[in-house]
Amino acid sequence: MVLKIWNLLRKKGGNVVTIQGEKCYIRTFQEKDARSLMGLVSRNKYFWSIYEPLQRPEYYTVDAQYKKIQESLYLMESKREFTFGIFEYGTNNLIGHIALYAVKRLPYSSAFVGYAMDELYIGKGIVTEAVNMVVQFAFDQIGLHRVEAYVSTQNMASIRVLEKSGFQQEGLLRKLLYINGQWVDHYMYARLEDA
Repeated sequence: MVLKIWNLLRKKGGNVVTIQGEKCYIRTFQEKDARSLMGLVSRNKYFWSIYEPLQRPEYYTVDAQYKKIQESLYLMESKREFTFGIFEYGTNNLIGHIALYAVKRLPYSSAFVGYAMDELYIGKGIVTEAVNMVVQFAFDQIGLHRVEAYVSTQNMASIRVLEKSGFQQEGLLRKLLYINGQWVDHYMYARLEDA
């Protein structure tokens, strides 16, 4: 895995983080990615709504995704969140997104990871690779001790991704999220730096 960090002379300043894997690469979003991100969320809105809430129609617009990216860049400057696009290896094709978010410093030294993959690319090991890259980034570059994830008890594909990535189940969070008309139980998973 190769990690490259470039300081760009952008109008808003900040860094772009790119991590190269074998099946994909991940790169922190830039404002120019808004149209691609809108396409990704629009194509997958019903597929993703199995395990996450459907959004209002205005969410599926370039403007909404542009604002989302701007917010992520602001949070990245203070090292509170790192939101990456998952790109098909050797292309600029956006096929998913993954975030290291809710970054907490000592005494916790932890964060959450969340991800979603284009329906056409599931089952190829790409998300597992992206999760491993983000977790290694959290430990090596951000200096965190623990990365956590919540996953619906029914989301077997995501549970497999977490377990293949070295996460361990730590408990059940009953009726944690209200998703499309019902309260849904989630497992809490975590991976430790020294595990």
